[in-house]
Amino acid sequence: MPEKAEATLGRILVVDDDVDVLQAARLLLRGHADEVQTVKRPEELPELLSADTFDLIMLDMNFTRDVSSGREGFYWLERILEVDPDAVVVMITAFGDVETAVQAIRAGATDFVLKPWQNEKLVATLSSARKLRTARTEAEALRHQARTLSSDLGQPYREFVGRSAPMQRVFEQIGKVARTDANVLILGENGTGKELVARALHTQSRRSDNVFVSVDMGAVSETLFESELFGHRRGAFTDARDDRVGRFEVAGGGTLFLDEIGNLSSPLQAKLLTVLQQRHITRLGENRPVPIDVRLICATNRPIGEMVAAGTFRQDLLYRINTVELHLPPLRDRLEDIGPLAEHFLGLFRRKYNRNVAGISRAALDRLHLYHWPGNVRELEHMVERAIIMTDATELQAGDFFFASGHAPSGAVSAGSAMPLDSFNLEEVEKTVIRKAIDRHGGNITKAASELGLTRASLYRRMEKYGF
Repeated sequence: MPEKAEATLGRILVVDDDVDVLQAARLLLRGHADEVQTVKRPEELPELLSADTFDLIMLDMNFTRDVSSGREGFYWLERILEVDPDAVVVMITAFGDVETAVQAIRAGATDFVLKPWQNEKLVATLSSARKLRTARTEAEALRHQARTLSSDLGQPYREFVGRSAPMQRVFEQIGKVARTDANVLILGENGTGKELVARALHTQSRRSDNVFVSVDMGAVSETLFESELFGHRRGAFTDARDDRVGRFEVAGGGTLFLDEIGNLSSPLQAKLLTVLQQRHITRLGENRPVPIDVRLICATNRPIGEMVAAGTFRQDLLYRINTVELHLPPLRDRLEDIGPLAEHFLGLFRRKYNRNVAGISRAALDRLHLYHWPGNVRELEHMVERAIIMTDATELQAGDFFFASGHAPSGAVSAGSAMPLDSFNLEEVEKTVIRKAIDRHGGNITKAASELGLTRASLYRRMEKYGF
């Protein structure tokens, strides 16, 4: 006896006054669905739909009172959509009523099938309709998530910390640009907060109730670019086992953020430019264009102007994506923000790790102000997190912060000259630094502890931990 096919169509309701049609549908679809329910009298629909939900509804166009015009089908389609606006309805019609069925699609139906139907074609039609229902549900969940996040954020720039003049100018620009649909290009070094700016632009825009979709262009391979952004049909290429909606469609009505746009190759730049010019995408494996409605925000850490001059980035694409340019200053150009940022991260990680760390010492803040910050705000965030994890004190000291070799500020403790900081785990870094400090002071624990910003007791605990 053949195995039952995997259920993929969910719960199906079939509405037709022909008992033979109902029986045929039940026998065919029970191997593809979780449940198949049939109804002969459409008058039962309002009560049935009020008490239950279905993933798919097959609805006949004509019933006994109206055997040819399709008016009853239109009437019951309207009643179904009144009860469930997201219902996926596939109309059942005779061959001569195709034009009427097309009108039904305009009225809200998802598709139609001709009777007598071909079994494989009917299952394929219902499978496509089922995926549409799933996509609608997922899209609504994303919109709900976006609304929730927007509500939780509350204040316009809650994620931003910046009192400096350069950051105040950035906040002012965000306030002006966010209310428009202008395409924005965000320029700045790694770790300066380009995605935070993009999210702030979305949160303060008219599109804030819809989704914010972020794509790291540096992580999208050449071969998957079109599938990722534009989507594909099942079978469009070797690994295309299912239909996929691209990021442009997922972001419909909302904001699409393309990070690291400067990493795109020339062929991919041309494909993106075509979409932005035509305002529609075409999924791989399809010929039907799909209109797009997104607010585009791009970002890069690369010198985009120099790339245009060198011919490695298309000037016409740059014109499309940079109606407005926002420049994020590096942390070394906004040193007065280091203290507030460090305190901000201290609060976050103190709660995350449940540590009793009250603040940051003046000496530690002075040391942080002397650093060059090649990794910008992201590096400061990681440094504070590491310090909170490792400290035994109730206040972060200068010795709790470790700087990468070759970048340490004058007088700062370095992780060593032989290997960069990233080559060590945290315990090895601490062990190395303590040993160097003790050796430098000839075994004088008081002086070593003072340089490390530790108490003698804290240093002794660490020495015992590492077997000194």
